[in-house]
Amino acid sequence: MARPMIPSGIPTPTPLRTLAQVVRSKNAGPTVLTLDIFFNDAPSYERAAASAALRADAVAALYGVAPQAVQRFLLPQLHAIKFSLPRALCAGTPGDGDLYGAQQHAPLLEVML
Repeated sequence: MARPMIPSGIPTPTPLRTLAQVVRSKNAGPTVLTLDIFFNDAPSYERAAASAALRADAVAALYGVAPQAVQRFLLPQLHAIKFSLPRALCAGTPGDGDLYGAQQHAPLLEVML
């Protein structure tokens, strides 16, 4: 799928939700959240993997956690990027509005690549 280009040959900034086939989140235990991003093709994956907007420190800032607390896993064979980071609250504790961590991917959807 061809991406629109601006005159300098740089791809037009595009929201992650447009490039990704699947963006999801889930718990990896009661205190850790995983964010999974799957792409339809290698060019979309490569664009995302190379983007500063999807570095571990950028995702840490987006979720308000320390940069060293975020792990990024690049999975080129699957055209996927995975992040692991601490949950703001332990799953199921008072004040936790998302027991399964299934709604935590929303901030990623508008990230511009």
